[in-house]
Amino acid sequence: MSDFTSNFWSGYVAIITIVSILACLLLLWFSGKAKAMTANDNTTGHVWDGDLREMNNPLPRWWVWLFILTIIFAGVYLALYPGLGSSTGTLGWTSLGEHQAELDKAQKELAPLYAKFSAMKPDELSKDANAMGIGERLFMNNCSQCHGSDARGSKGFPNLTDGDWLYGGTPEKITETITAGRIGNMPPMAAAVGSSDDVKNVANYVLSLSGSPHDSLRASLGKAKFGACAACHGIDGKGNPALGAPNLTDDIWLHGWGEGAIVSMINNGKVNQMPAQADKLSAAQIQVLASYVWGLSQSGTGRK
Repeated sequence: MSDFTSNFWSGYVAIITIVSILACLLLLWFSGKAKAMTANDNTTGHVWDGDLREMNNPLPRWWVWLFILTIIFAGVYLALYPGLGSSTGTLGWTSLGEHQAELDKAQKELAPLYAKFSAMKPDELSKDANAMGIGERLFMNNCSQCHGSDARGSKGFPNLTDGDWLYGGTPEKITETITAGRIGNMPPMAAAVGSSDDVKNVANYVLSLSGSPHDSLRASLGKAKFGACAACHGIDGKGNPALGAPNLTDDIWLHGWGEGAIVSMINNGKVNQMPAQADKLSAAQIQVLASYVWGLSQSGTGRK
């Protein structure tokens, strides 16, 4: 890996670039100085199709000067911009800097609009067509890759259109989640639960909590062993929003349903991450996005 983090490759690229430009100059000089063997009629002796003879004429002046200008342009460009190994160029231009400048310009232009939104409450924003239009675009650009364009999620990615929230569904909690992200951690619990039979019994007890199809005998045996899970999910299995522990009684399964899926979860655990967006979005954008997401889960909004 050190080969890819040393200065060797930047130096290698710089040398190849300089040698290539010098080779072009050498080629131009050589083509102007080299004398081809020609006959008295200024032909080289090469004949095609019986009567097409190759002449030994010099390169057109316009072509030569265009070639020279191209080489000069390459030298000036490499002096001003990055391209010569690790050199940043005299202008200090970077694609990241240009991107940030465009973002800053957009933020400045949108500042008056977001100032208006900042004075509005989440329920007011969720009814404002302009704010929700912006919120929808923010969602599509930053959230739909995981939660889907319809916000209904998929296996491992929560559905944002229902009323089930791991950490709470208030606008404040949604803002907190978008800003700082979340890391959900279900540790492997097989050792705490007991044998493989005990794990299956607990899985069936968990299924029974939501009224899902289950083995009632195994469920009765697993109830006592569920105590190992109660620290996070609660004795009644209703979860704990402070920890992000899911409610096991609502028949909503984020990582898969059925005995096999629950056994796998108990045995192997699960780590799930919602990345923080504070470094990508401004506080005003997060406010609008949080209001949009909150509005998705509210009944009577037409977005469920």
